[in-house]
Amino acid sequence: MSMDFKNLSLLLDSIAEEKGLSKERILEAVEQALAAAYKKEYGTRGQVVKAKLNPKNGEVEFWLVKLVVDEDMIYSEEELGKLKDTVIIPEQGKGEDAAAEGKKVRFHEERHMMLKDAKKINPKIKTGEDLETKLESKTDYGRIAAQTAKQVILQKIREAERESILLEFKSKEGNLVSGIVQRMEGVTVFVDLGKTLGVLPREEQVPGEFYRLGQRLKFYVISVEDSTRGPQILLSRAYPKFISKLFELEVPEISAGSVEIKGLAREPGSRSKIAVESHADGVDPVGSMVGQRGTRVSAVINELGGEKIDIIEWAEDQEQYVANALSPAKVLEVKALDKNRAIAIVPEDQLSLAIGREGQNVRLAAKLTGWKIDVRSPENKDVEVEEKESGQEEEKTDTIAS
Repeated sequence: MSMDFKNLSLLLDSIAEEKGLSKERILEAVEQALAAAYKKEYGTRGQVVKAKLNPKNGEVEFWLVKLVVDEDMIYSEEELGKLKDTVIIPEQGKGEDAAAEGKKVRFHEERHMMLKDAKKINPKIKTGEDLETKLESKTDYGRIAAQTAKQVILQKIREAERESILLEFKSKEGNLVSGIVQRMEGVTVFVDLGKTLGVLPREEQVPGEFYRLGQRLKFYVISVEDSTRGPQILLSRAYPKFISKLFELEVPEISAGSVEIKGLAREPGSRSKIAVESHADGVDPVGSMVGQRGTRVSAVINELGGEKIDIIEWAEDQEQYVANALSPAKVLEVKALDKNRAIAIVPEDQLSLAIGREGQNVRLAAKLTGWKIDVRSPENKDVEVEEKESGQEEEKTDTIAS
């Protein structure tokens, strides 16, 4: 069987475009495949063969590669006996790394050459370097060798695709991606992200949110890890920063730096509170987030399936910040106590609004500010504060970096 490598450059361009990989990476895969085919057809077991292909004219050159070693780099018979015949051989092209790390190898005449013999061929060679000997070029290969080459190409392309996907999505950690719900296994949702699948586990789903096959949604990328089954991309729609990233898409003032999200507290699927600050004169931070006629905040709410969002202005003065956080309730006064506790005085008719249904408003305000907040009417503002816990959960504010 003869291999014709003419017009290979066009073929490499076509494969690279189809797979979304660089032409150089595809060429590397082909060279490794040719080296494997050459070794299968003309070489012997244990050899390390290197191939170099010129894609313009289709010419291929081959070399036999051997790691140059000395006595200190190889195991003695006594050491091998203790290792119970454990074979430690560096990978092709890793000879210098093995030598630099001080690793010993089990001498193999097809893979290694003693320094004194190597210097007869190349007087400047050093231990730990690879000695390359030119081999006769071949173009005729048997069926098994050709099949070996095909398998190597497919394997290397899969590895390159996997690495490319991993690097691409690794750069998207902490950002949003758009995907289509592909399938559901139990409570876990698998999302088609184009080149690979993402996983939306139950704990990262929004309570009460239902997912349909073919539904396109946005997701927050929590982490990207490599595994034997390929890149594992963990997605979330419940993560607090998911909301801040949605606002970054809708509010240009955030990317411009004139508006900053200072804090975020969220109960997924129900309600969120966001604290914002302006860094530019004349820029209203709350107005920028809301948008003209509420278009910006409405776009975010629609993506969240109707989750309510309170946007408040951040204040350096903690008492003022607590008062703002209790919005939409009107606060008459905030008294700061020790240990990050505060008493908020609100009109009698605003008590239920300040506390919220099942205490949600004051609970989110506490999460946002990091303070325990005791909401009272003017009639009870002077009642002595008890030392025991009031029942509010102590939760940290989710601070969003600009």
